[in-house]
Amino acid sequence: MKFQIIIEFLEFKKIANEFSMTIIPEAFYEITKRKTSIIAPVISPEGEFVGRQEKIHPFEYEQDIVKPGSEVKIFNTACKFGVIVCYDMVFPKVANILVKKGAQVLLSPSRIVKKGIESWQTYVQVRALENRVPILAANIENHRFVGNSLVVDLTENNKVVTTKITKLNGESKITREFTLDKYEKSRKIRFSDSNKFQ
Repeated sequence: MKFQIIIEFLEFKKIANEFSMTIIPEAFYEITKRKTSIIAPVISPEGEFVGRQEKIHPFEYEQDIVKPGSEVKIFNTACKFGVIVCYDMVFPKVANILVKKGAQVLLSPSRIVKKGIESWQTYVQVRALENRVPILAANIENHRFVGNSLVVDLTENNKVVTTKITKLNGESKITREFTLDKYEKSRKIRFSDSNKFQ
C-alpha cells in the first residue's frame, strides 16, 4: 500500500510540474511510531512537496486511532491558501483562523457519504459567506463516497453578499479564475462588525 501511494504521489508531482499547478491529492492516514494522523499533502507548481495540513477534528470512527492536529497552516504558491480537511469544515473556527492568518482561498479535500452530503454542502457555503472567501471543496467519488464537489464563489450586489455555486458530478474538471482582492474590503467590514461577547 505504501509503495502504491508513493507511485501515485510521483504522478501528482509530474502533473503539478507539467501544468504549473498546486495539487492536494486528498487526505491520507500517516502512521508513525509515535502517532497516527490524517494529513493532506500540498504539492507546488514545481512538483515539490511544500507541506501538509493535519486534520484538526477526527471524525467519530477516527477518534480512537487518530491524533488531532493542533495548527492550521497557510501555504503560498499562486496565492495564499489554507486547507480544511473534511470534518474540519464543520467547525467555524478552522476557516476563520485560516482567513485571519491570510488565506485568500480555502481548499477542502473530503470523504463525505450520501447521508452527509447536503449538510456538508451547506457548511461549505456558510464558511465562504462567514469569511468572505472562495472555497474549492472536493469530495471523493467511489462506491462509498458520493462526489458532488463544489466551487463556492461570492457575488455582491447592493452590499448583500451571496454564494455562486458550481457543482461537479462524476469525474470532471472546470477552470475558475478568482479576483482575490475583490473579497478583501467585504472581509474587513465583516470582521470589523464582529463584537466580542461571552
